[in-house]
Amino acid sequence: MKFVAFERAKQGTGASRRLRNTGRTPGIVYGGAGEPTLVELDHNALWHAIKKEAFHASVLDMELAGKESKVLLRDLQMHPFKQLILHIDFQRVDANTKLQMKVPLHFSGEEVSPAVKADACLINHIVSDVQVSCLPADLPEFIAVDLSGLKKGTSLHLADLKLPKGVTAVTRGKENPVIVSVVAPVEEVVEAAPAAAAKPAKGGKPAAKAPAKK
Repeated sequence: MKFVAFERAKQGTGASRRLRNTGRTPGIVYGGAGEPTLVELDHNALWHAIKKEAFHASVLDMELAGKESKVLLRDLQMHPFKQLILHIDFQRVDANTKLQMKVPLHFSGEEVSPAVKADACLINHIVSDVQVSCLPADLPEFIAVDLSGLKKGTSLHLADLKLPKGVTAVTRGKENPVIVSVVAPVEEVVEAAPAAAAKPAKGGKPAAKAPAKK
């Protein structure tokens, strides 16, 4: 995915505010062999770009001053309530250096799995992306997860995922965390009806209570 950035000369809170007022978003490009570079991007074009999954999870082609370079989106600061991007950070990518990146999971086959079709279970997606390590050329836009074989009482773990060639998962904490779990349907328990009330006396009125003994 390609985007265009422009060199930015001024920095600071005031300069960034004036830049936003002209429809531009301030940013920075860092990492690699070069020094950090201040950039600015067209806000409207950037707003449409961030709605695409590939902008967040793939190596991007940045055109700057007539030259193209490979970068990754590393940070995006949004206004608390306005549809406004306040600042954006990119990291340069070295083709020969492994990177770590979160990659989204694309689930399919859930509705035809035995767990759903035969046993009416619920499929609970525990995570929606995984952290991976790979060379930039091997970074996938997403990882496909086939759920058509799920059965009642089972779950899908990280080790069950089929990762693309050259891609390894990065875990912190649990070595093999759960990705998807199968939740069995809750069976309703019908409670027994309460004991019948005392039958009323003849005539439809309840029988009078016996007077208490003195």
